[in-house]
Amino acid sequence: MRRIVTRTGAFGSDEVEVALELFDLGVASEGVPPLDPDYRWVGAVDGDALVAVTCFGPTPATDGTFDLYWLVVDPAHQGRGIGRSLLQEVERTAAADGGRLLVVEASSRRGSDSARVFYVSRGYTELATLRDFYRRGDSRVILARRLT
Repeated sequence: MRRIVTRTGAFGSDEVEVALELFDLGVASEGVPPLDPDYRWVGAVDGDALVAVTCFGPTPATDGTFDLYWLVVDPAHQGRGIGRSLLQEVERTAAADGGRLLVVEASSRRGSDSARVFYVSRGYTELATLRDFYRRGDSRVILARRLT
């Protein structure tokens, strides 16, 4: 997990640590259920190697809204449809669990353009931009898609 998130170059060290904390909370180990089952993970492997991962879950205090927290594909495996497949699985799973809306948060910083373009190409709409949310010059962009 650390390798994938770090290799993208899109996340700072603090963001990498958050991803690892969520991973530890949401992934079961042998005979031990996840500490927080609301953090749901779906991954893609190539042989024995994890090459992509996504984390999503129901948004607290909402009726049918889900958040997509992470969708990360190892740069060596990007452009092969893995991210699209993972996103489709997230949407399918969330809808099957009563989800009606999937919300994605993205950064406006340089290098995050491709992520926003990806979500828009998959039917997501940019709903809001919170200027200078993360730091000066780095705004929070909120996108969403209704699930069927």
